[in-house]
Amino acid sequence: MQKSPQVTEPQSPGSDSDGIDQVHDQRIVIPTKFVSIADSLEKREHSRFITSQIPTDLSIQVQEITFNVHKYPLVSKCGYIGQLELQPSISNYGYNINLENFPGGSETFEIILKFCYGLPLDLNPNNIASIRCASEFLEMTEEFEDGNLISKTEAFLTFVVLCSWKDTITVLKSCEALSPWAENLQIVRRCCDSLAWKASRKNSSTGDAVHEEGWWFDDIAILRIDHFRRIITAIRAKGTTPEIIGKCIMRYAERWLPGMDMEIEGVRGYGHGKNELQFSICSQKEEGGIAHSKEQKAIIESLISMLPPQQEAVSCKFLLQMLKMAMVYSATPALISELEKRVGMMLEDASVNDLLIPSYKNFDKGKLTNSPEQCTMHDIDVVQRIVEYFLMHEQQQQQQQQKSGKCNISKLLDNYLAEIARDPNLSVTKFQVLAESLPENVRTCHDGLYRAIDTYLKTNRSLSEHDRRRLCKVLLSEQLKMREEMLDKNGNTSEPEGNQSSTNMEIKTMKTELENMKTKMEALQSDYSGLQQEYGKLSNKPKNASGWAFSWRKIKNSFHTKLDGDETGDGQQRPNPARRRSFKRRSSIS
Repeated sequence: MQKSPQVTEPQSPGSDSDGIDQVHDQRIVIPTKFVSIADSLEKREHSRFITSQIPTDLSIQVQEITFNVHKYPLVSKCGYIGQLELQPSISNYGYNINLENFPGGSETFEIILKFCYGLPLDLNPNNIASIRCASEFLEMTEEFEDGNLISKTEAFLTFVVLCSWKDTITVLKSCEALSPWAENLQIVRRCCDSLAWKASRKNSSTGDAVHEEGWWFDDIAILRIDHFRRIITAIRAKGTTPEIIGKCIMRYAERWLPGMDMEIEGVRGYGHGKNELQFSICSQKEEGGIAHSKEQKAIIESLISMLPPQQEAVSCKFLLQMLKMAMVYSATPALISELEKRVGMMLEDASVNDLLIPSYKNFDKGKLTNSPEQCTMHDIDVVQRIVEYFLMHEQQQQQQQQKSGKCNISKLLDNYLAEIARDPNLSVTKFQVLAESLPENVRTCHDGLYRAIDTYLKTNRSLSEHDRRRLCKVLLSEQLKMREEMLDKNGNTSEPEGNQSSTNMEIKTMKTELENMKTKMEALQSDYSGLQQEYGKLSNKPKNASGWAFSWRKIKNSFHTKLDGDETGDGQQRPNPARRRSFKRRSSIS
């Protein structure tokens, strides 16, 4: 139950008996002399004075501004001031009031003060929300005067603001500084619902709607993330397509996450250049301070949670950009994992540059690490998990007999391996695990894998003989997998006749390659056995140095003649240079 204002004031100079007339409904009526005389507001540096012949008797502090006014015009319309126990001023006659946390600040109070004195009131989309909240704060209800400020502002909001798209955006933007008043008074909800209704109605219309798709994206992209989220939720509830919602989210991210479009075009050098990249990652977080980092993190997590579940809603490139930003600002692990799964479902649409995710580990505090294992240029573990999610998705697609996207994955992964192979800090174990991650039914060609392994061996020339053999075994095992797959495919083929000829050619080529590999392996084993026997004889029977050197040159020349003859035969593919270097090195060691 709202109390009627009851105020007692000490007699002050200039007051007279005809100052107050009180009617039977307990409403306080302002004398006409207050209205006619108080026709302007004088402004000074930190104070405001009502221009009047009657001395002021009330001092109101709002933020840093002091308003020297008459008590009765405010008490007659503001229930809150009428209920206050006013404290007499020490320095002069009258009372002092301090309005803390006043919605809209001193500018809004100045507008309300003019309204209380009967001066012209200028309502517009820029000030309507703050005036509505301030009038609620001061309890300016109809109980004190018909047509009081609460009813006037409500009418302006309903019949003027919410009818206009542009005005509604302006009001909603102004509500960002009016929490929690704007929320409690349902101003934010009404604005969001109005915008959602207008946007969904326009999108569902016919005619020129196709050309106007996204006309509202830029307008709502200026809003704070919590207000943007409410609009997206309301638009989605009205049946807007996932593609439109996805495009709107992408536009918002483009505006508020400026580092998203930064791409790393492969590895163009290491050492000092690599440290510069890591330092730039740290600088992004520290540029705006802790508050900025928290704001960016909140935006990233909100946008990820808002993404429509449909695969066609956003592009794979955008998902990977969001993944990079989420890792920079240490977003919730569950959201990062969700992004990785979604990328895995669309991996066939990714490019190598999209997958080059910088390694953000151990840089959260701006400290660089000197450990080679932790100084890799790119985060290989993320790509490994994405590939695993892709394979899981492919297995589900096969069970449901849906279209598979595995055709482009082997080429994509091999090109990615060729890029990261130039990282001197990349361990052979991570490289090998990623190279062997694709099953036999996914890889269709080994050319890219040859190139990636050759690049890795050239970059890591100090690699041990054991590690070199591990990489070469990758090629052999992959070819054996392909042989089994192609044989099974040839024995149980159900392809149309149009694809049969190309399949037979692939099988024939693979058989030839495997036979060449088998011949080379047999030759290697034979030469190795001969070398062991010769070495055994020489170790038991001393010979002069020149005789041993002559025998060794003879054996080595005959071996290289045989190997070169296999490699340059007609219709046969030349082997990878890495295998030849590896064999020569083994020969020299023996």
